[in-house]
Amino acid sequence: MTSPYLPDRVRVIDSHTGGEPTRVVLDGAPDLGPGSMCERSERFGRDHDAFRSAVINEPRGSVAVVGALLAKPEDPACAIGVIFFNNVGLLGMCGHGTIGLAVSLAHAGRIGPGHHALETPVGRVRFRLHEDLERVTFENIPSYRHERAVTVDVPGHGAVTGDVAWGGNWFFLSKDHGQSLDLQSVESLCKFASSVRRVLSERGVTGAGGAEIDHIELLAASDTAGVHGRCFVLCPGGAWDRSPCGTGTSAKVACLAADGDLEPGDRWRQESLIGSVFDATYRVDDADAVIPIVTGSAWVTAESTLLFDSRDPLRTGFCS
Repeated sequence: MTSPYLPDRVRVIDSHTGGEPTRVVLDGAPDLGPGSMCERSERFGRDHDAFRSAVINEPRGSVAVVGALLAKPEDPACAIGVIFFNNVGLLGMCGHGTIGLAVSLAHAGRIGPGHHALETPVGRVRFRLHEDLERVTFENIPSYRHERAVTVDVPGHGAVTGDVAWGGNWFFLSKDHGQSLDLQSVESLCKFASSVRRVLSERGVTGAGGAEIDHIELLAASDTAGVHGRCFVLCPGGAWDRSPCGTGTSAKVACLAADGDLEPGDRWRQESLIGSVFDATYRVDDADAVIPIVTGSAWVTAESTLLFDSRDPLRTGFCS
């Protein structure tokens, strides 16, 4: 049996986007071979899970950190390829991670202000790094509502109704939940959202093609002036998103567009539990698809080299 690939050291840049951390792997990553970003993502998940866990999980990381593995893009229109991952597996797209990646690459001197294109496993994402090197605006992949007003019975809570939507990951979005969206309620929110996700799976409620709904997004009005809504997002692996969630904001915009409540070019401002805000709008492409456009800010928090001692029994990390 081949030993899992894990070098002695891996160089990374850490950042946070609206409070949610991103860890960009600059070097030391495994060779994923040729093929599309989707094919290389599958190879990474299948053959190099020890590397994923070692970089992102405790004792070097935490459940909240999202990793970004750089790869040479196959798409000639893209300057950068990336595979996003978290504490339990891979992510199709990551909005806060795209913002953090852009700011981290600028910090490392690899890109400058202006327009760039990113190849992800789920498609091409265009982004603009603003002159201040903190704000990033990205155009997400086409997003849409898959099912409207799905009702499930959640034990201990009763009926919960929400929409199933795609924003680069699959979401169940609900404003009919009866929960208080505040920091003091995080523990109960995580338990409630976990119950919703479990019931969706048991009921066979999925995204397109039977895809698992792995993100639960609870929505409410915001008390902050100029902000349209507040959200709580439970991510796969049990972590809650400290940012307003870029793919979740995209899914929300797609639902608003489907209901006729948001016109192209109109702005939607979405707030996280800690008060960070993403600005969003959308355009409609030639195929009449909704293209969310999301703006947020990120800040670099660390440059470091992760060390992996062969004698360390927790060398490949652990997920609590």
